[in-house]
Amino acid sequence: MRMVLQRVENASVAVDGNVIGQIGKGIMVLVGIHETDDDKVIDYMLDKVIHLRIFEDAEDKMNLSLQDIEGELLIVPNFTLYGDARKGRRPGYSAGASPQVAEKIFEKVCAHADALDVKKVAYGQFQAYMKVSLVNDGPVTLLLDSDKLF
Repeated sequence: MRMVLQRVENASVAVDGNVIGQIGKGIMVLVGIHETDDDKVIDYMLDKVIHLRIFEDAEDKMNLSLQDIEGELLIVPNFTLYGDARKGRRPGYSAGASPQVAEKIFEKVCAHADALDVKKVAYGQFQAYMKVSLVNDGPVTLLLDSDKLF
């Protein structure tokens, strides 16, 4: 599983002009899914997301987590995170899970996220054309990979 985390002042995702998920201060996560992602991977990645200390404390040091600030979480599926652009000019996406497999895993991600101790969790829609809006705070953007490639 791969994730791009962005610390945000606010973020939203819309499908066909209708906002389907929105948050205030917190983290917006783009999620790329690999076919081998299981419950252990999901729990590991979500634990990282909610416990990473990327919010400032009273001394302006990044010492606080999403849970510490009672922040919100927006999770958006994004198959392009497994895109491989090393050859040619058109990325290949064969490293990611097939849509059928990825959808089931994304549903598990949502179920696991719903069980987290987080103020609010919102979601994008799997296999939909989405418009994502956000105000990146910092900017703070991090990459996570369950295989620890980066």
